[in-house]
Amino acid sequence: MAEKRDYYEVLGVKKSASKDEIKSAYRKLAKEYHPDNKETGDEAKFKEVQEAYDVLYDDQKRQAYDQFGHSAFEQAGGNPGANPFDGFGGQGFDFSDIFSGIFGGGRARNNAGPHKGNDRITRIKVNFMDTINGKDVTFPYTYDEVCDHCHGSGAENQSDVKTCPTCHGTGFVKVQRRSIFGVMESQETCSQCGGKGKIVTNKCSKCRGEGYVRKKIDLAVHIPAGISDGQQIFVSGKGDRGYNGGQNGDLYVEIVVKPHEFFTRQGNDIHINVPLDFVDACLGTIIDVPTVYGQEKLKINEGTQPNTILKMSGKGVKDLRTSRPGDEYVHLQLKTPTSLTREQKEILEKLRDTPTKKKGIFRK
Repeated sequence: MAEKRDYYEVLGVKKSASKDEIKSAYRKLAKEYHPDNKETGDEAKFKEVQEAYDVLYDDQKRQAYDQFGHSAFEQAGGNPGANPFDGFGGQGFDFSDIFSGIFGGGRARNNAGPHKGNDRITRIKVNFMDTINGKDVTFPYTYDEVCDHCHGSGAENQSDVKTCPTCHGTGFVKVQRRSIFGVMESQETCSQCGGKGKIVTNKCSKCRGEGYVRKKIDLAVHIPAGISDGQQIFVSGKGDRGYNGGQNGDLYVEIVVKPHEFFTRQGNDIHINVPLDFVDACLGTIIDVPTVYGQEKLKINEGTQPNTILKMSGKGVKDLRTSRPGDEYVHLQLKTPTSLTREQKEILEKLRDTPTKKKGIFRK
C-alpha cells in the first residue's frame, strides 16, 4: 500500500493554518478534483483531499494527528510497533474512538432524520458573445430526484415503515472498545437500518426502495449579460440527493467562455487588433471598428504611429452588478504593401525626395 501523504501537504497549507484557511484550501481542491469535473476530476485525489479536511478541520482529530501522525487513526493490525498504542490485549483500535468515548460519542451523529444532500459543481462552455449579451441555454444533466410515489421513504405504503428493532429508532447503537484509558463506550451507526432508525418491510414499486429516481433532463439556465469566465450560476435543488427524505443539495454551474476570433476580454474591457494602411496612418482617416455591440466609427489622426492604442469609451462589457460598461481598446497594426505598381513607386519616391525641414520624413 502506498504511504499516505501528509495531510497539510495534501491541502497545501502550513501547520499553523487557521480553520478558515483549511476550509478555503479544501473548497478549491474539492472543486478541482471532484469526479463530476470532466477536465481535472480525479476521484482518488478527491478522496485524499476529503480525508485530509475531515481530520484537520476537526480540532480534536487535528490535535491527535499533530501528535501521532497517521498512526493516530490507523489500527496496528499485523504491524507491531507501527501504532504507539499497540499491545493492549493484542488488538488495534481507532484512536479517534478515544475522543468519541471521552466526549460523549462526538463522532456519531443522528442519521435518523432527513439531511440535505451535498452541493454539486458542473461546467458548461458558452460562446463569447453570449456572455456579453446574455442568453438562455440548455444542457443535458443527470441527477437523483426524490421519488414522488414514496416521497423518499422507500416504502410502498406508510404502514410499511417500521421502527428499527436494533437501535429502537435512534439510528445508532452503543459499542465498547478497549483503549489506553480502559474500556470506552461510544456510538456507531446501526448496521441494520443504516442509521435511518427505520426499516422498510415492503419496498416502493417505483424506486425499488431507494427513495429516489434517476432523471436525465435538459437543464435550462440563464447566462446573464456580463458574466465572465469562471463565475458560477446558482441552481437550487439540483445537487446530490438528500438522505432519509431530505431535500437535494444545490448546483453551481461554472461558466467556461470559448475564445473569440477577434475580441479578448480583460475585466470589463475589450481589446481588439485592427489593421491600418500606412497611408491612412500618415494622412488620417475614419475607419469602421467592430465592437461587441456592432460597428462603430473611429477617427485616426494624421501621423498615427505604429502600435498606437486608441480607447473607445463605453464600448466594453456591461458590469454584471452595476451595468456600467467598460471600454474597448483598439490596437492599431500598421500594414505596408508587399507589392507596388510602378505608379505607386514613383509617388513614394517623389515623397521621399521632397525637401523637408528634417532629414527623413519619418524621423522625429
